[in-house]
Amino acid sequence: MGSGDAAPSPRPSSLSSSSSPRRRYDSPVRRQRAAETRDRIVAAGAAILHEHPVWDWRALTVRAAAERAGVNERTVYRHFATERDLRDAVFRRLEEEAGVELEGMALDDVRAVTARTFAFVSSFPLDPRTPRDPTLVAANERRRAALLAAVEPYTAGWSAADRALAAALLDVLWGVPAYERLVADWELDPKEAARGLTWVIRLVEDAIRAGQPPGPAPAPEADAASGPGASGPGAGPAPGPAVG
Repeated sequence: MGSGDAAPSPRPSSLSSSSSPRRRYDSPVRRQRAAETRDRIVAAGAAILHEHPVWDWRALTVRAAAERAGVNERTVYRHFATERDLRDAVFRRLEEEAGVELEGMALDDVRAVTARTFAFVSSFPLDPRTPRDPTLVAANERRRAALLAAVEPYTAGWSAADRALAAALLDVLWGVPAYERLVADWELDPKEAARGLTWVIRLVEDAIRAGQPPGPAPAPEADAASGPGASGPGAGPAPGPAVG
């Protein structure tokens, strides 16, 4: 290009600004709608679980939560990166519904927390974790009969309900699920698990021999409100479930 040629004219400003980053549109209304959508998805997940036994989470999927909430799956993933994230949020919602708060829980709170948890769990359908094989059903009946017979000499003045409860507690402590929970979830040595269970069994046996029937169930809300660390109804320190 010769020296006499005119210099090229600059690009229009509209073209040069097209490469600048676009500002993300945001507003309080938009954030509120997003929060409401997220809450609706979590509530849908909780509603799905309320239709199944408390231990069965197979029905809670991204697709199921999306259908129940009336949104598409892409919307669910916009709020929860993975199905695990969705389940974690739903679990926290269930803890809120149960009034369970593990942070700051003291030993004096455990009974009230347990009562509150079981009261919540009772709202779920009851279904055995394993199929009821006839042989196992017969074995369980024999064990129940043996335990009732074992406690009967020491519980003559007890109500039938208290006598059955004492025998049932021994049955739970004797049962394999309690042992498996200690070994698998708490990672205890099998001998330590057996030592712990037999320790608690001995405490129950001593109470039975001393003529001390199970006491009244604690009132979850009353104990939570008056217990250490309570900050209001249902907000006292509190499983899994655990809800689990």
